[in-house]
Amino acid sequence: MSHGSGFEGDVNHSQKVTGSGILAACTRLMTRFNEWIVGVSTLAMLAASIVLTLGVLLRYFLKVPTDWQDETAVFLIVGSIFMCGAFVQSYRRHVGIEVLASILPAGVNRGRLLVVDLCSLAFCAFFSWKSWTLLIEAIHEGQTTASSFGPPLWIPYGLMAVGMTLLSLQILLQIPTHLKGREEAT
Repeated sequence: MSHGSGFEGDVNHSQKVTGSGILAACTRLMTRFNEWIVGVSTLAMLAASIVLTLGVLLRYFLKVPTDWQDETAVFLIVGSIFMCGAFVQSYRRHVGIEVLASILPAGVNRGRLLVVDLCSLAFCAFFSWKSWTLLIEAIHEGQTTASSFGPPLWIPYGLMAVGMTLLSLQILLQIPTHLKGREEAT
């Protein structure tokens, strides 16, 4: 029994796609983009830790108010999390029901994964659509946070919309592998 995903060990989905078709090309492109996003998100998490540490030091030693640091750190962390969702999905490291994966026969398990991916795609596509509507609304209305710092809300909404769209695309790229697996099993 594997630990973590309950699905084929640590093999990246993109490594299983071979050939020169459109699906393979899109998967390779998505893999490269995901790896780039992880690098940028790593820098964002590092920046968030520096901002939080600096805020504590400024408040404690210099008694300087830092009303900007909390929202800046939250924007960096939330953006990093949403943007990395597709990368995590490519390794199937999201929460899964490992008990079912370990007791079901392989054919049934592939079918279960297809159903899970279809449901996940429906949810993520809806979440993505709602995020884009929030982003457009925030831009048109000039919405900002209620703090004295008042950064624009299009920043977190934009990161959320792009991240959920990338996650939806990643799931969409994985669905044909389930269909191919079902055809090979029959």
